[in-house]
Amino acid sequence: MMRRFFYGIILQWKMDLRSKNMLITCYLVPLLFFVLVGEIFLSVMPWTKETLIPTMTIMGVCMGAVIGMPPSLGEIYRTDIRKMYKAGQIPMSYGVLSSAAASLIHLMILSGIICLSAPVIFDVSLPEHLAEYFGKVIVFAAVSLSIGAAIGCGILDQAKIPMVSQMVFLPSIMLSGIMFPAGYLPKTLRMAGGLFPASWAYRWITGEGSFMENFLPMCLIFAVMCVLCAWRLRSLK
Repeated sequence: MMRRFFYGIILQWKMDLRSKNMLITCYLVPLLFFVLVGEIFLSVMPWTKETLIPTMTIMGVCMGAVIGMPPSLGEIYRTDIRKMYKAGQIPMSYGVLSSAAASLIHLMILSGIICLSAPVIFDVSLPEHLAEYFGKVIVFAAVSLSIGAAIGCGILDQAKIPMVSQMVFLPSIMLSGIMFPAGYLPKTLRMAGGLFPASWAYRWITGEGSFMENFLPMCLIFAVMCVLCAWRLRSLK
């Protein structure tokens, strides 16, 4: 069973490479944003040099997870692929898990590209502890993918998935503090930003707040999204 599951992950990853949506949202747009906006950030706000890598990584991971993955799930659960799952007695959760695992691989490749190329392009320093840094990125990516999974499974109309994804992605980025300090925002908007994992991930990666202060809210978001996914998959049976 596990062998077939890992084969499914590899197969989904290869299918994603042929998907224009995944290539655009997981690679093309985040990397263009990294190169173009990164230069603007450093020109206008030189003090952002120390946080450039986390900023661009969070933006890219959030885009790939929240905008890139839901349409793939929509194709699985809104087409004849779902009937194939039923005919083959494959658990409905298989589609979510394989898509999330394949997307996680894409997002970590993107994060690695940003981390390794930033010192060359912008003359910034690498994170001091790379293993710890990528561990935090993996946690953030997993939580973001749980949100993408909830969108992909929960929206009945596949045409509305991109709209809902944008409605989640934009406030997630704008209220997280990566574009400008969150302290500039009104209290209500700062509280609203706490509903999205990007806010907690940025604080955690940049060393603001304790481990538990940032990790627990992301665990709570992840748990809620998993419950929503499980409920939706059960209804799809």
